[in-house]
Amino acid sequence: MRRMQKLLSTLSGAQLDALWVTKPENVRYLSGFTTPKDGRVLITPERSILYTDARYTVQAQEESALEVVIARGPEVLAHAAEVVRGKRVGFEAEHLSVAALEDLSALEASLVPTRGLVEILRRIKTPEEIAKIRRAQELADNALQAVLPQLRAGVREIDIALELEYHLRRAGASGPSFDFIVAGGPRSAMPHGVASERVLQDGDLVTIDMGAVWDGYHSDMTRAYPVGEIREQLRGFYRAVKAALEAAVAQVRPGVSCPELDAVARGVLAEHGLAEYFAHSLGHGVGLAIHEAPSLSALSQDVLEAGMVITVEPGVYLPGVGGVRLEHLLVVTESGHEVLSASPIPEL
Repeated sequence: MRRMQKLLSTLSGAQLDALWVTKPENVRYLSGFTTPKDGRVLITPERSILYTDARYTVQAQEESALEVVIARGPEVLAHAAEVVRGKRVGFEAEHLSVAALEDLSALEASLVPTRGLVEILRRIKTPEEIAKIRRAQELADNALQAVLPQLRAGVREIDIALELEYHLRRAGASGPSFDFIVAGGPRSAMPHGVASERVLQDGDLVTIDMGAVWDGYHSDMTRAYPVGEIREQLRGFYRAVKAALEAAVAQVRPGVSCPELDAVARGVLAEHGLAEYFAHSLGHGVGLAIHEAPSLSALSQDVLEAGMVITVEPGVYLPGVGGVRLEHLLVVTESGHEVLSASPIPEL
């Protein structure tokens, strides 16, 4: 398996003899096991082992090309100790709890904290992974178009979110990518204003941030829609954010640094006097997790490469007034980019 060979090369460079993998997305990425929260993976140059319990015996053997060991509790670490005793074993420091780290002492190995060893590999998607993300985005686009006629005054935000999820699941999605954001009126000034009991009103500019999961892979998209006539201030927000989105997307190609891309969007918003109201980074990678590498922020050290799937999502948020975010999902190609989110962005 090519990704396993790359990981082993990474471990060698980090002077590690093995890696103990517990983060569900990484367990699935390395093993193919689709119930990764109930799995652990141990990687060494000689063996690649998936640990899970007897509930998943058949599933693990069918889904994974790794050696499958069925064990529970202390039995897992007892088996693993026979493989790595006395060696340098990396563990995922950002995922493992203090209690779980104490349990790892049973390995009788030298434990080394690591960060992002598997995540680095996950940044570049294979054509098969991109196809799954593309399908997830198609489901999201179709659901949004089906539900948009219901976006009117008198409807609760939560009802829009529920209808979106219903259409996704009816079409075959395994679920939503995250708790959908449906935020109108003053709540649209909340970047993470998940759908509430609030009733939409004439004059609202409603932010809808949604996505689907297809075969483990996520999609992500944000649009904003007026309910009735919106005030000119909100219209100005919308036009500025749309211009920032278009300018940043136009620059997406291999070799562009993520801070540079973030600066492009902020520069456009600054021209409209709105840069101070852009309260988050420009975007992030999408894949087995809804937020993963690369990070499109001013503090990032990431550079775009072909095969990355990213969001570009500038926004403006003014407490007490409202806000707007517009977001495209893109794949970085050898010559530039492809926008995967097909739902039209209306002119206001």
